[in-house]
Amino acid sequence: MQSIESILVVGAGGLGAAYGTAIHSTRPGLVSFLADGSRAARLRKDGVVVNGSPFMLPVLEPPTASAPLNSPAAAGAKPVDLIILTVKYHHLPNAVELMCPFVGPHTIILSLLNGIDSEEILANSFRSEQILHGMSLGTDAVREGNTISCSSLGTVYFGRARNERVSPEVRQIQELFDECGITYETPPDMIRTLWWKFMINVGINQVSAVLEQPYRAFQQHGHAHGLMVTAMREVIALAVRHGIDLSESDIEKWNDVIPRLSPAGKTSMLQDVEGRRKTEVEMLAGKVVELGQELQVPTPVNAVLLDILKAKEEAYSA
Repeated sequence: MQSIESILVVGAGGLGAAYGTAIHSTRPGLVSFLADGSRAARLRKDGVVVNGSPFMLPVLEPPTASAPLNSPAAAGAKPVDLIILTVKYHHLPNAVELMCPFVGPHTIILSLLNGIDSEEILANSFRSEQILHGMSLGTDAVREGNTISCSSLGTVYFGRARNERVSPEVRQIQELFDECGITYETPPDMIRTLWWKFMINVGINQVSAVLEQPYRAFQQHGHAHGLMVTAMREVIALAVRHGIDLSESDIEKWNDVIPRLSPAGKTSMLQDVEGRRKTEVEMLAGKVVELGQELQVPTPVNAVLLDILKAKEEAYSA
């Protein structure tokens, strides 16, 4: 089995920068960021700073017919071994477009997006065998500009939909993560694990963004924690209707994780609200409300969270 010799990270925010530089620190030259236009220019000029250490990783752009000669965008593109996707959900269509020139028949695509349907969207453009299910849990990366602070990389959960027998592609990434000190798990049932993370994000991401509070507010069983749990229970009701085995014990499993997070750490959605950026509310509360209507399952808490977060976006976009 060949080792992974080339990686593209698509999305140089908190998660992408944290994992990209962790791999780069062990295997210099293995990782490049994929970006275009002004974002690519900023990454080349300023790089990223993770926990006080500056990193100037290579930046690749998709080839364009109008690119000046000898520019990075005119240099052509060749397939890479692994693409790690860490973009926001609403940036996924553009990411797919950027990726296409770098995806060959043996390229593995690992999506670490929030939500439960990014892999399905990717399968519209690439072969399903190339796409692995993935998620990150317990990472407390906070980004301000190109500066990222991160006290924990958390755990990457990834694999095929079913992993009773680990595929060669999954084994390749396991060996890479072992070498780079990245904690991972390959659950037997990856779809159930994705729904578990979806439940967590529906609760903690959205409620933290509405209340504009860091993890500290959820590390005790007060009103913020109670609102988070109520939003999560609506996901459990939907999961059960989908034949996904989620239950109250999965909320308790998350309660075991919260105390290990930095009290001052912030969810990605809270960081988006504070930065007056578009949030991922459509793929969280929006998806819950949509599924609730489809399955005739009441989702009143997520309906309110959806309205509040859309109202926040309208206020700062105005």
